[in-house]
Amino acid sequence: SCPHCGKPLRSARGCDCGGKLPRTEVAISAGSAPLAPQPRATWDVPALDRSIERRFRQFALPLALGIAWALVHASFARMLLRTVFSMWIHELGHAVAAWLCGRWAFPGPWLTPAGASRSWIVFVAFAAGLGYAAARARRSIWLVVPAVLLAAELVCTFLLPDRRAQSFILWSGDGGCMIFGTLLMLSFYAPKDNQIRIGWLRWCFLVIGAAAFADGLATWWAARSDRDAIPFGENEGQGLSDEAVLVFQQQFSIPGLVNGYLAVGAACLIVLVVAYALGLRGESKDPESA
Repeated sequence: SCPHCGKPLRSARGCDCGGKLPRTEVAISAGSAPLAPQPRATWDVPALDRSIERRFRQFALPLALGIAWALVHASFARMLLRTVFSMWIHELGHAVAAWLCGRWAFPGPWLTPAGASRSWIVFVAFAAGLGYAAARARRSIWLVVPAVLLAAELVCTFLLPDRRAQSFILWSGDGGCMIFGTLLMLSFYAPKDNQIRIGWLRWCFLVIGAAAFADGLATWWAARSDRDAIPFGENEGQGLSDEAVLVFQQQFSIPGLVNGYLAVGAACLIVLVVAYALGLRGESKDPESA
């Protein structure tokens, strides 16, 4: 009944006398149970992160490689990619090969000056750098990289003749493009607590690595059927190109040069495919690893 006039209530909206019921009395008079408190909306952040990471691992690497491969077949886009990205990886390849041979080198734009003789200072400094990298990468698959480089430094410094060392340094331009480009792309699978992943550097490395790998491989893929695709000639102000020196001075055969670069490209692709498959499998098998 209405608390104001005593008449029976026929509606939850109140009484005809104009008196209004308190909200709690309206609910009880209408014969309905009081509303239960609604739960707050919550986000399952780990599950959301795993879902996003799953999509990244499915599409990031194939898309990066596919787009880079398409761009290196357009002349202007290839020149832009080479100037901004792959040229620096190419010169880094020369420099690292020189350091492995115990020679000083400085990777610069379009040119890497290198020493003509071995230096104990360079050997010790580079070995110390590799040791530090190995210490930082302990208990990680990345420990393989400094370990392999340290073994290569010992071989190249003490066992490789000067002529072969010079050939190795020249060859490592496009070879380094593919190898270091692959390593940069593999950094996309860094653990979730690694600074490369926390700071989003892996996306930068993925783009740079894909551009370098595609640019390095495209030349030698075209050279399978077109020898004119090999960049023989001279670099302005720098003398003969790497390929011209290797073929006309170091006596490399053209088929051997082409097949050697293609073999490196194929090996890098196999590594990328294996890493891609393991990344998908590991992510789905152990979600927390994402």
